[in-house]
Amino acid sequence: MSRPATGGNGSTRPPTVRIAAEPPARGRPRSVGDLTCDRCHRTDVAKIRVRWPDGAICGICFTTATHTFGTCPDCLEPDRMLPGRNKQGKPICRHCAGITTQLVCARCGREAERFRAGNCARCVVTEDLTALLQPGDNISLHRLIRVLADAERPESIYTYTRGAKTRELLTAIGERRLAIRHDAFDKLARSTAAEHLRALLMHHGMLPQRGPEPLARFERWLSQKLDALPDDSTRTAIERFATWHHLNRLRKRAADPAANLETVTHAAKQEITEAAKLLIWLADTHGVDAASLTQAYVDDYLADGPSTRKHIRNYVRWLNHERSSPSRRLDAPHRDAKSVPMITQTQRIALVRNCLEWERVGISLRVAGLILLLWAHPLNKIVMLRSDHLQQSPTGMTILLGTRPAAVPEAISELFWRHAQRPSNQQTTNTSTDWLFPGTRAGAHLHPGTLSTHLKALGIDAQRARNATLRDLVHDVDARSLINLLGYSPAVITQHAARTGTRMSDYVDLKRGRNHDRTNG
Repeated sequence: MSRPATGGNGSTRPPTVRIAAEPPARGRPRSVGDLTCDRCHRTDVAKIRVRWPDGAICGICFTTATHTFGTCPDCLEPDRMLPGRNKQGKPICRHCAGITTQLVCARCGREAERFRAGNCARCVVTEDLTALLQPGDNISLHRLIRVLADAERPESIYTYTRGAKTRELLTAIGERRLAIRHDAFDKLARSTAAEHLRALLMHHGMLPQRGPEPLARFERWLSQKLDALPDDSTRTAIERFATWHHLNRLRKRAADPAANLETVTHAAKQEITEAAKLLIWLADTHGVDAASLTQAYVDDYLADGPSTRKHIRNYVRWLNHERSSPSRRLDAPHRDAKSVPMITQTQRIALVRNCLEWERVGISLRVAGLILLLWAHPLNKIVMLRSDHLQQSPTGMTILLGTRPAAVPEAISELFWRHAQRPSNQQTTNTSTDWLFPGTRAGAHLHPGTLSTHLKALGIDAQRARNATLRDLVHDVDARSLINLLGYSPAVITQHAARTGTRMSDYVDLKRGRNHDRTNG
């Protein structure tokens, strides 16, 4: 069966999303009805939460109002809740607005929405966690309670602690059945809740850091993977390959704080999994092991099966180092892409406009999209950017993507600055982080796969957008500057320049310079 026509885009997927869907709403689905809110003017409100001097207020507007704090513009009193609205529509304190609703916590006396039994969400979270964790004189548990209760959005912490898995873990800690130690967490059945809690404890200093977490997760995955393999030469062969080819390299890579181990460990898992499938097929089909693998077997295996089998390439080439006879060398051909997924310059400009204008999408996502569309920075490197990579000076804003800062255009610098001042995902457990794009797990950056999925809300296909941006950049900027500004290798820039027919005479100087350095080194 022939492949569907691609329309010159290198893929059967549409080149871009013409009308991106609304981003999915976070939290519980909103109920609808036939009532009208006098503040947001929605006419499909299911229930009016409260009636204030400016009219009927829906639940969403009530929550927004009770979470707005600052200096009241009418009485100039600082640090007040500003739930009301004056004649100019500005938020004002409840006294100036004439609001009589009880908005003071009965326990701590702070202005806040009453969450349960007259108490605010922070006091409720503190009460519930104290009952679960039974801290006594344990300083670490008291600190955990304080960290969670002091989150900017304690209502989300309340929801988090009521989850069945989380509640089970917290109860086990409170009953002293689960010690706050890495070896105790390692013995638990793997779950998102356990890893999330472990990350929270490490981020806030209640568990010691133990190196990059992706490496630790890979080591646990590898142990489980090896245990599941047939107890014959297959397990031994894969263990040698996984340890000497992948694990050693990962540990060396982990020494570089700028390395994104998420993508590297993902690739390692693919290669180990496919190598194991090859050896299992070899034993089942031909009754031989890795020592008897020949090129004919490799060709037979690759000819009949899914495209994922191409990931055996590194394994069969690694086997060559274990064999003393050159005549028995193996190889698996590298499969180059037959086409390069690409969008047009017009589509790229439209996507930049989406990032600038679509305010219904969060600022963090729009900034990430602009970094991709303007500088072709890969997603696995975008998520690794830290706050200090973005610098503001009297001459303008710069962003450090390679070895030399790149100027941020004035038209988008204000958007970048707003994001830097308040990155997303810092209202619950991932507080006080210096990642420019924090993830939902404490101390972690956003996962590149998550970013790729979210960018679709802006109509951005990351691979096509990056290829298109590089195509345009190699036309407009000399090779040496691109390497310094973007952090790409000369090989990658050369490849994209060759596709566009760009003259690359300056690469002669680059290669000559590298050869000179090696000679003098």
